[in-house]
Amino acid sequence: MLKTSCLYLVSKNRWFRFYLRILLGIVLTLLLAIESVFIPAVQATPQSVVKTLSNAAQQEQLGREYYQADRFYAALEIWQQTLRVYQYRADKLNQARVLSNLSLAYQQLGQWKQATQAITDSLKLVQLSNPSSKQLKVLAQALNTQGTLQLATGKPQLALSTWQEAANTYKKAKNETGAIRSLINQSQALKSLGLYRKALSTLEEVNQILQEQADSPTKAAALRNLGTSLRLVGNLERAKEVLNASLTLAQKLQLPSDISSTLLALGNVAYTNQKPESALDFYQQAAIFAASQSDQINAQLNQLSVLIKMEKWVNARLLASKIQPPLIKLTPNRTTIYAQLNLAESLINLHLANSHTPDMATIAELIATSYQQAENLGDKRLEAYALGKLGSLYEKTQQLSNAQKLTEKALMLAQAINSPEISYRWQWQLGRILKAQGNIENAIAAYQQSVSTLQFLRSDLLAVESDIQYSFRDSVEPVYRELVALLVHGESSESNQENLLQAREVIESLQVAELENFFHEACLDSKTAEVERIDTQAAIIYPIILKNNLEIILSLPQQPLHHYTIAVPQQQLETTVEKLRQNLVIRTRYSFMPLSKQLYDWLIRPLEKELASSGVKTLVLVPDGVLRNIPIAVLHDGDQYLLEKYSIAFTPSLKLLPPRKLQQNNFKVLGAGLSEARQGFSALEFVEEEFKKIKLEVSSTVLLNQKFTRENVENNLQSNSFPIVHIATHGQFSSKAIETFILTWNDRIRINDLDNLLDRSQLPHQQAIELLVLSACETAVGDNRAALGLAGIAVKAGARSTLATLWPVNDESTANLMGQFYKELSNTKQNKAEALRNSQLALLKDPNYEHPLYWAPYILVGNWL
Repeated sequence: MLKTSCLYLVSKNRWFRFYLRILLGIVLTLLLAIESVFIPAVQATPQSVVKTLSNAAQQEQLGREYYQADRFYAALEIWQQTLRVYQYRADKLNQARVLSNLSLAYQQLGQWKQATQAITDSLKLVQLSNPSSKQLKVLAQALNTQGTLQLATGKPQLALSTWQEAANTYKKAKNETGAIRSLINQSQALKSLGLYRKALSTLEEVNQILQEQADSPTKAAALRNLGTSLRLVGNLERAKEVLNASLTLAQKLQLPSDISSTLLALGNVAYTNQKPESALDFYQQAAIFAASQSDQINAQLNQLSVLIKMEKWVNARLLASKIQPPLIKLTPNRTTIYAQLNLAESLINLHLANSHTPDMATIAELIATSYQQAENLGDKRLEAYALGKLGSLYEKTQQLSNAQKLTEKALMLAQAINSPEISYRWQWQLGRILKAQGNIENAIAAYQQSVSTLQFLRSDLLAVESDIQYSFRDSVEPVYRELVALLVHGESSESNQENLLQAREVIESLQVAELENFFHEACLDSKTAEVERIDTQAAIIYPIILKNNLEIILSLPQQPLHHYTIAVPQQQLETTVEKLRQNLVIRTRYSFMPLSKQLYDWLIRPLEKELASSGVKTLVLVPDGVLRNIPIAVLHDGDQYLLEKYSIAFTPSLKLLPPRKLQQNNFKVLGAGLSEARQGFSALEFVEEEFKKIKLEVSSTVLLNQKFTRENVENNLQSNSFPIVHIATHGQFSSKAIETFILTWNDRIRINDLDNLLDRSQLPHQQAIELLVLSACETAVGDNRAALGLAGIAVKAGARSTLATLWPVNDESTANLMGQFYKELSNTKQNKAEALRNSQLALLKDPNYEHPLYWAPYILVGNWL
């Protein structure tokens, strides 16, 4: 069983068990005994080699060759000797260039103090009042190096500014290639800041420049960078297109290394697009075209990871056995050490899933060797990563005391060098270890530190090295959920309210983090909302899906928080929700009812007494996971639907969409819609009728069919004040931002463009849109996280509320509901949630539309007041 110690499973043989314990014990003792970093003497480059060089320029070139081969110590010695030659000659320009190169080598070794001094000295030599063209080129090169150092030491904003200066300097030197490389560097800084769209814009600018130039290796590399960035923001089709162009160019220029790198990038696109077989094919080709054994092994490691994900154990074991022997023979450098740790992770997964081979002793030795190599290189970041991995191995083998010591040491290293993307992992790992030891109080503290580190990062970390990239759902989301589980089941009853408040804060923060991951943009503004003061008749419900339980936190006006635990496993809950949605959409008569009642018993029944006694009229759900995909209005208590008892609203997070009372004076609606078939989508014949009924209730301007363009919507919003924007057209909400869109006559407005289209904050006397209505959009079929797109639209539109549908709706019933909705909304005594409820009840009472298929999919997201 999985609970059994991994060591126990692999060590039935007494002698093997004895050997394994001794090996791991020795490794741990040696590692924990080291309190200072030992950096061996620089591996001497044979002096005879240097002496035979005809001049300093040849020495400098030899240093470049060592650097490109990842032999950084050898490159350092060569460049140091070259520097002394230039100093003897008082050649300041060449001194500056060599110092810049030295800084790069020091950076690769994690020797930040020396790297900083070298680049500072370099810049002093070339920052002249009237520099020549040659001096400008060296200055630009030094600035590029300084930007690299700033980014590596956690200063992306400074790096961005430095690279902008480098680009301008290259332009003054009339060196367009250098300027392009500086622009590509700027995109890296922007990605580190979480500004993925700006990074893309920069790379698009590079692409436009290169289109006018002859084919070159720089052009192929720029296209590959652009394609990679497009993948990171979820634009997979465009990423594939751009990478194929890069591949064609690399093949034309016969650049094996670029061919291999681009095939690897195409494999990543295929894998992200959930096409593992296609990804495997690309990775295999990348290995074939690899220009070095190191590149070949990296491609094979990607293959191995996919084979394990696909549970192809025989193929995975065979490939792993081929990778390890040549890998351990490679010269130790940052790339090869990351590769070894990557392999160790795959070997652990193989061990746990498949008859416990390879053995844990082999894996432990591989990780320990990686750590010692990182230490020899003086690369603190690698040390922290490797040491934490070894702690993880001890955690998996249930040697918790040793695991704790290693993890704490790894965390200290990561924090000392300001590597939050590593620190959060080891804080999380420490929390798990402490929890397993029963030390709940300290476990909570460790988890809280991990969450705080993640919030500090403010992005989904897709910009870190490919060797340590991760999936949000695998490596971020669990941190939040495991912390919530600890908080809601805290041992001390005295601290229960404090823990529940923290748990609510954590789940709110998870919602924000999830949407930032959805947008690939760290740009969401969080605000604190004191709902109790704004609406004293609203209950806020936080259902939290954990592996074995459903936890519910209930917030009622002027009351302490309430907490309920429902013993339903995550898989059972998710299956029930999916079946309910399917039964609602396929128009079965009442086969959905048992599922509706079951979900009521899990979500609402435990809360009934408190809800009834509080006198609340509105239920505001902060939905979690698959619960976003169903309208809770359809839940049934055996006598009536939940809609018949309460007004209902959703919000992705009260931090993102704080409630505010609707200003009901001077209602004006800007309507836009399609009644005709466009772009492969069917006609919506009742759209005209829908707008006619709206016009009867409120003042409206309507852009129909040919008039419904992006430009016309933008012009109308800029020239007039419309509190409500009503769009009746096809659209789709998806878990991928690039696949979330609204259809116009001649275009698709994607979610990342929606905020620019609807934003009126820069216009004088204009206020945010109170309500955005999307009356024909739907969540993507088969996408269990598609409602993220709906929540995303609600946030990105900048509207205080969004009214939309979870599945395709009947045209005629929609026209009826919308007409009633605006009539109800004109009643100044009602808020938006009440207006929607009354409109849905009108359909429910109509024998033609009493099935939930017609009235249930409409949900109000955001401000319900």
